[in-house]
Amino acid sequence: MKIPGLRAADEMVGGLAHFGRMLDKIRLAANRTLPNGYFLGEGDFSWWDARCCRFLGISYNDLRVHVEAGASDAEVLQWCFENGSHQNEEQIAIWNTFILKRGWRDEATAGLEAEKQQCGLGHRDDIVTFVELQKAQES
Repeated sequence: MKIPGLRAADEMVGGLAHFGRMLDKIRLAANRTLPNGYFLGEGDFSWWDARCCRFLGISYNDLRVHVEAGASDAEVLQWCFENGSHQNEEQIAIWNTFILKRGWRDEATAGLEAEKQQCGLGHRDDIVTFVELQKAQES
């Protein structure tokens, strides 16, 4: 299902994968337009957001406060770099590769295949990463 205002994880913000999607989910949740089943924050089911916050060295709750206050993507990212651990170009490249290839020939492949089956996309051999699965589900 297409969700207006929700970017795909491969749409970069400041060169970071998933960051824009995380901000979109916060904004949509604040407006009560994020559909059920989308996880936010640092809990057990919000793997993507929690991992992104740990990578940036910031608290999800602090991030949420800045986003909900109306800060732009660039302003939020700048706040993250000023208050967290500003990653260098190589670390960001490693992060992006990790996120964008998650599920492809790694320890998460079985989970990806299970999710594909659960959502009726098990027949799709072209979906080999979680980002591709998200995009297929949301197209």
